[in-house]
Amino acid sequence: MYYNNRDIRLEEIPVPKIKADELLVQMHACGICGSDVLEWYRIKKAPIVLGHEITGEIVKVGKNVKGYKVGDRVFVSHHVPCNTCHYCLGGHYTVCDTLRKTNFDPGGFAEFIRVPGINVDRGVFLLPDEISYEEGTFIEPLACVLRGQKTTHLKPGQTVFIIGGGISGLLHVKLAKALGASSVVVTDINKKRLVFAEKFGAKAGILADNNIPEHLKQINNGRLAEVVIVATAALEAFYMAWKTVDRGGTILMFAPPEPGIDIALPLFDIWHDGITITTSYAGSPLDISEAIELISSKNITVKDMITHRFPLARAGEGFSLVEKAQDSIKVIIEP
Repeated sequence: MYYNNRDIRLEEIPVPKIKADELLVQMHACGICGSDVLEWYRIKKAPIVLGHEITGEIVKVGKNVKGYKVGDRVFVSHHVPCNTCHYCLGGHYTVCDTLRKTNFDPGGFAEFIRVPGINVDRGVFLLPDEISYEEGTFIEPLACVLRGQKTTHLKPGQTVFIIGGGISGLLHVKLAKALGASSVVVTDINKKRLVFAEKFGAKAGILADNNIPEHLKQINNGRLAEVVIVATAALEAFYMAWKTVDRGGTILMFAPPEPGIDIALPLFDIWHDGITITTSYAGSPLDISEAIELISSKNITVKDMITHRFPLARAGEGFSLVEKAQDSIKVIIEP
């Protein structure tokens, strides 16, 4: 139970009761997402059971549910779209009102999870034998990364510059390489993350300083990057994006800034140099299906990104590691 980033309590609550169109899933693994430690985002709903990167086993099936049985290994999506509104019909599933309201009960950091009927209908995915429960916790974050890179229209042979080497930035490294980027360069203030970035396929990691654009040019044959991905909410990262994107390039604002934060845009330069600015939030069921295929086919490996595992009773330690963003890459809770 989340009260704030420094107050995570182990509490006993009743096992949820399911209705005829619902499932009860026993959680086997749930990743801690960077958004779970965005206190300004989470604190207003506290106390709450967080956790949305879950895999588990179906232990009870409602009498009206078809296609699933007790014992099935599944990934469960917490947010699902309606598929019929103006936004869904336009392909903008992640801004659908239904997607923003749906969730499972009580949250991924619990032993048992009730999956509502609408989530059963379009948010439960059978785990292929090739994907372990731990690997399955990467399905949701990879789906978000995949949707983001789709908006950049990344082409094989292009250079991708990623600002922020946390778990999202590192997943962007792996996906960009899988999609054919000629080189991927990462910058971060943490040297350890740059080591991981190079291990996962980045051509180089640049320690953040005032000469990042020049460092990027030296690495990239005198040019800036066709695609710049902002994978940290630090304001300096948004300003750095304008300085590191090449003419005709695209900036993806992937990490969420805190509400009420405004920044000045170099509008003339953006216009004059043909810069596209795009954003991305969450992932759709299609993105989730594609993420499952990328992991099961081993086109993207994720197990090497897990640095820490904790039981529910030590979830607070996991939250602390993720909040400090120093020694961890992926932290997983396993009851």
